[in-house]
Amino acid sequence: MAVAAAMAVMLQRPWTTVPSYDDLVSSLTPFHVVTVTILVTGVAMLWRACRARDVYLVEYGCFLGSPRNRVPFAMALEHGRHLTDLVDDESVKFMVRLYDKSGIGEETSVPDSFRFIPPNSGVDASREEAELVIFSAVDKAFARSGMSPSDIDALVFTCSFTTLTPEFADVIVNRYKLRPDVRSVNLSGMGCSGALICVGLARNLLRVSHPGTHVLIVATELLSSLLYTGTKREMLVPNVLFRMGAAAMIMSNSPERARFRLGPIVRTLTAAQDMDYRCAFQEEDEQGITGINLSKDLPVAAANALKSHIIAFGPAVLPVSELLRVAFSFFRHKVLGMEGKVYRPAFRKAFQHFCIHPGGRRVLYEVQKGLGLSDGDMEASHMTLHRFGNMASSSLLYELAYIEAKGRMGKGDRVCMISFSPGIDCSSVVWECVKPPAEPDNGPWAGCIHRYPVQLHIKK
Repeated sequence: MAVAAAMAVMLQRPWTTVPSYDDLVSSLTPFHVVTVTILVTGVAMLWRACRARDVYLVEYGCFLGSPRNRVPFAMALEHGRHLTDLVDDESVKFMVRLYDKSGIGEETSVPDSFRFIPPNSGVDASREEAELVIFSAVDKAFARSGMSPSDIDALVFTCSFTTLTPEFADVIVNRYKLRPDVRSVNLSGMGCSGALICVGLARNLLRVSHPGTHVLIVATELLSSLLYTGTKREMLVPNVLFRMGAAAMIMSNSPERARFRLGPIVRTLTAAQDMDYRCAFQEEDEQGITGINLSKDLPVAAANALKSHIIAFGPAVLPVSELLRVAFSFFRHKVLGMEGKVYRPAFRKAFQHFCIHPGGRRVLYEVQKGLGLSDGDMEASHMTLHRFGNMASSSLLYELAYIEAKGRMGKGDRVCMISFSPGIDCSSVVWECVKPPAEPDNGPWAGCIHRYPVQLHIKK
C-alpha cells in the first residue's frame, strides 16, 4: 500500500523538463571543470599505478659451438679409454650404455678443457669457457634486437655450480662497458630452472621501473669444473647428459620491438621432502672426488613434483571449461565416491607450443605422460636433447629457437616453458607471441634445421 501511494503521489506531480546539453555546459563553473579534471586524472593515475605493467621479451640469442667443439661418440669413447688413471673400464662401459639410451646425437659441444689428458678443470679453463659461451649468446641477442649495451638498465646472470671472482655479471659489465648505474644480480645454485627464475626476477623489477627499462638475462652452465672422474655411477650420469651452451634474453616493460608478451609465472618447491631434496645432490664420493649425484629416483621425483606443480599452474593458464571439468571430476570422485578415471586437464587447449627442459629422455617421457602431451608437442624438447644435449637452464631458449626455425610460431601463439632443478624446484613461464620473426632466422639451428626432426634410435 505504501509503495502504491508513493507512486500515486509521484504521478500527480508535474513533469519537469530535462535540461539540454547546452544548459548543462553553460551552468558549469571553472571550479567544476578543475574539480572534474583533477578527479579523472587522479583516478587514471591510480589505476595505472595499481595495474600490473606488461612485460615483454624483446629478443634472445643462443651460443652455437664451432666444429672444433663437436664431440661425437667415437671421440668421447676413445678419449675416455685414454683416461686410465681417472676412469676405469667399468665406468666407461656404464657411460656407453647410458649414452645409448640417452637420445643424444653426434653434434653436441664440449669445452676445449675436456680435450686435455687429464682434463683441465682449473679456474682459467672455466673462465675461458664462460667468456666463449656468454659473449657469443649476448652478441647474438644484441645483433638480433638492434639494441646496444647502453640500452641495458639491469643485468641478471645465472650459473649454478661455478662462481668466480669477479663474478660473471661483472665480467659481462666489463666486456660490454655497461652503464655505471646498471643494476646487476648474480644467481648461483638455481640449477636447470635458473633461466625461468631470472625471468621472474626481471618481471618483478620491470613492473616497478619506469617505462622503457631493459633487462639483460644470461643463463649458462660451465662444464670445465663439472667433469666427474670417479667411479660412482650416479655421479657419472652428468658426464653423459650435460653439454656446453648459453642463452641471453633482453626483456622490457615497453612493447616497442617486443617479440613475446610474458604471461603467468608459477614456481613450486618440494625440498621439504627428503627424496626430492637429495635426488640431485652435489657431494664428494668415497675417494673425495666432487660431483653431482643424480639419483635413479629423479624421474619419479620430477613426475611427483610436476603433479603438485600442475595444481598451482593449472588455474593460472587453463580455460574455464577445463577448470570446470576438473572440478566436476574431483567432486564425483572425492565427494560422491564414484569410480573411474580422474579427469586430466588438457593443457594442449591452452598452448600451441611446449618447451620442456631436456633433462633426460626419461624425464621428458614422465612430463609428457603427466601433462597428456603428444609426440608432436614434445618434438622441440627431444630434438634439442639430440642436437645439443642438456645445457641446463639455457636449453629452453634452444627449444624456442627450434619452433621458430621450423616456421611454426604465429602471432598470438602461446608457449609453455617448464623446467626442473635440484630441490625439486619446478618452474613454469608462459609467453604469448606478439611478433613472429620477420625473416627466417635459424639461430643455433643454422645448418641443421632441415635435417630435423630425426628418428631416434634408442637402445633398450
